[in-house]
Amino acid sequence: MWWMLGIGGFLLAVVLHDVIQRRHAILRNFPIIGHFRYWIEAVGPELRQYIVANNDEERPFSRDQRRWIYTSSKQANNYFGFGTDNDLDLAPNYLIIKHAMFPLAEPVPGDPHYDHAYTLPCAKVLGAARGRAKAFRPNSVVNVSAMSYGSLSPTAVEAINRGARLAGCWQNTGEGGVAPHHRHGGDVVWQLGTAYFGARDEQGRFAMSRLKDELARTPTIRAIEIKLSQGAKPSKGGILPAAKITPEIARIRGVPMGKDCISPAGHREFHDADSLLDFVERLAAETGLPVGIKSAVGELAFWHDLARLMETTGRGVDFVTIDGGEGGTGAAPLVFADHVALPFKVGFARVFPIFARSGLDRRVAFIGSGRLGFPAEALLAFALGCDMINVAREAMLSIGCVQAQRCHTGNCPTGVATSNRWLMRGLDPTLKSARLASYVTALRKEVLNLCWACGVPHPAFITGDLLEVLDGRLHGTAVREFYGYAEDWGRPGADLASELLVLMKRTAPVRRPA
Repeated sequence: MWWMLGIGGFLLAVVLHDVIQRRHAILRNFPIIGHFRYWIEAVGPELRQYIVANNDEERPFSRDQRRWIYTSSKQANNYFGFGTDNDLDLAPNYLIIKHAMFPLAEPVPGDPHYDHAYTLPCAKVLGAARGRAKAFRPNSVVNVSAMSYGSLSPTAVEAINRGARLAGCWQNTGEGGVAPHHRHGGDVVWQLGTAYFGARDEQGRFAMSRLKDELARTPTIRAIEIKLSQGAKPSKGGILPAAKITPEIARIRGVPMGKDCISPAGHREFHDADSLLDFVERLAAETGLPVGIKSAVGELAFWHDLARLMETTGRGVDFVTIDGGEGGTGAAPLVFADHVALPFKVGFARVFPIFARSGLDRRVAFIGSGRLGFPAEALLAFALGCDMINVAREAMLSIGCVQAQRCHTGNCPTGVATSNRWLMRGLDPTLKSARLASYVTALRKEVLNLCWACGVPHPAFITGDLLEVLDGRLHGTAVREFYGYAEDWGRPGADLASELLVLMKRTAPVRRPA
């Protein structure tokens, strides 16, 4: 009898501990049984030697990738032992970074140029080329990609915004409008989708007066991004199920309760590249903010039209965000997720040359997204011409996501992608914001470490000659040749190079490959 009371008392104590603690959302939402997840995770490497999958087989993010994010976000040891378990000789399209024989020295604590935050500003000033009144240089080349409030829980949005403030990066609102949870000090890029949530009238048309009202309420909005399509479901539109629509979401978006919230596939304010540029210039003139576009890549006629009009008419976008077809924070039909839109490494490399051939790449900032939240993938994006990268699912993982892939059901077990009050209470915004900031800082640190290993002080100096793609048959090709890039594409001019050296507090000349 007494031993049963003892066991019951012990279990009750565990339940109370799990519910009260704030560090682990799984334990808070699932007392006692949540411990099994951590026990299984602890012995996972041993189990996977005999059953299930190896460290690099799981998708969309492998065990190694998730482990790197988790340990980085917790400021734990993110090193791996006993060498790589990748097959460098026989794996096709394997990326190799070619280090310099005489790398740049890495600053250490105590050095005058040591920066514990690994600040890594963008090479370009957003909006400066077109004279926008509120042009600015982004403080970070790593930022948080578009994820809407409603798709994400209020605690997740708040955690990301607070984390963005700590890391000195920005948070993209996604097309769901600007919520109070975006107003915790972090810089914000307001995304306008096809439904113009937060900037629409009663008929669902764009309303400039409402956009200005929101800008007045949220002074941390630094830029506007017009979403043409996204990697998860290009040209499909979007839907927020009625079950996930709370009174607050309905108020922010300007939609009724009890009905699915629909974003149409296309915009009503413009219908081609010419009218899009009119809309862009109208927004920029009324707000002074840099205005850009986001799109996945399918047919290329639009991009040729856009570049031609920008070159000949004096109108233009301030930045272009290219989303790979492998992107996936939005729920989508399987066929759209699997087969519609080019993956980032293919799509970006088709769009960037269209602008580079006419020199427009020097007047436009390019942003990449689509599983780029890891050091090697980020470096490839910079070599292809990106000025910045956006991370979405990687940011979700840093604040507690366990890749349960239940985002579309409203039953996310860690409280990241749900409106269920019990589940989202498990996510503590204060603790998780620090984890997001630590992840972003760790990614910047490792990108900088790779740059220094290559003998350059900033990723803007990374070119396709410094990276190589192995073909799985013991041969390799330089990335510049692999993608057919011209030698000067993506390289900063002399003035910008000098400016970057000052920004990065280095005076040594930049070494380039012969």
